[in-house]
Amino acid sequence: MADAASRLRSLAEQLLGAPLPVRLRAWDGSEAGPPDAPALVVRNRRALRRMLFKPGELGLARAWVSGDLDIEGDLYTALDAVAGLVWERGEDSRTLRQAVRDPAVRAAARDLLKLAGPPIPPAPPREEIRRPRRGLHTRRTDKRAISHHYDVGNDFYELVLGPSMVYSCAYWEEAGTLETAQRDKLELVCAKLGLSEGQRLLDVGCGWGSMAIHAAREHGVSVVGVTLSQEQAAYARKRVADAGLTDRVEIRVQDYRDVVDGPYDAISSIGMAEHVGAERYLEYARQLHALLKPGGRLLNHQIARRPQRDETTYEVDEFIDSYVFPDGELAPVGTTVTQLERAGFEVRDVESIREHYARTLREWVANLEAGWDRAATLTGPGRARVWRLYMAASALAFEHNRIGVNQVLAVRTPESGASGLPLRPRTWHG
Repeated sequence: MADAASRLRSLAEQLLGAPLPVRLRAWDGSEAGPPDAPALVVRNRRALRRMLFKPGELGLARAWVSGDLDIEGDLYTALDAVAGLVWERGEDSRTLRQAVRDPAVRAAARDLLKLAGPPIPPAPPREEIRRPRRGLHTRRTDKRAISHHYDVGNDFYELVLGPSMVYSCAYWEEAGTLETAQRDKLELVCAKLGLSEGQRLLDVGCGWGSMAIHAAREHGVSVVGVTLSQEQAAYARKRVADAGLTDRVEIRVQDYRDVVDGPYDAISSIGMAEHVGAERYLEYARQLHALLKPGGRLLNHQIARRPQRDETTYEVDEFIDSYVFPDGELAPVGTTVTQLERAGFEVRDVESIREHYARTLREWVANLEAGWDRAATLTGPGRARVWRLYMAASALAFEHNRIGVNQVLAVRTPESGASGLPLRPRTWHG
């Protein structure tokens, strides 16, 4: 079919009601659009069928993960342009269905259907997790969700995260390496918790053991780290043994709800609370409060979304829910603070480090791209494509203030009211 790109571009602009800021390259080799812009490559007609049968973000994600849709040129520039046309305008599946009531849009959709080929819906990529949206955040469903995300091979995470094996926002100086920034983040958490030799620390969602090892080695504390991932736990235990810290660090495969051996002097929860879910968050906060001794501190490091005018309309991101963090939910930082206070905590400090996460994600994307062939071999090309899209899009979301990340320091303040914090607590930045 001659010049499929021009036809596709014209139809897409009719459907979206706006010019496409990217170049289009179609399966027949034809191109249309700004010559200096990144190219959106539609490798075959199946990509169109994926987007037509599942309009909105999930259809685009399926086309990307399967390799039917690609980008040539600067990934961030292309994603920024697409976000302006789709996500920022709220063009989800519901609003797109409403749009096709317009006769002109319906005509363009019919022409696009003809261009797409046989009206047979392609099967979703195998990387997509499919499960009912009922009974969320039970012990069984949480374990399955964590396994989907983390049990994809420690070698893959080593490639992406680098030697620190820290899968959360680093803490940057103006100059510095990812490893230095991750070490500085771990030290910042330890400083906020006021760790000292002989104390007990619970690290909830301990990942590959980096926080537990750092706290035990640098501050002389005893640490219990809990994770739901078997692969993480095995890796973390080996790292603990290699560091000679088996007498001070215990790594468990355990749900935080099943931890009963308090009290602890301090609790770190770094990048874990996003998995808890809104309906379970107060339970999470109360459990951690109960596990702390009076005067004990919690450092909750958590991604936050912007509040909506009507919070009842909040919907989980389809791509992330289906491919990245099943059942994950983001809450505004104010909601998090409120729930911690309802559980009995005194919230003493809230620090936004949004820009730090954008820089961290760009470093991870660079690591993935530099080791692309090995990453695709380790985890499959589809999963590698999931990660490249997810991390690059997330970097842009942090940069544009669509999401943020905050460290919330809270204390189980005793009845005496003595919090144990210095009058000027932010000396940890010095």
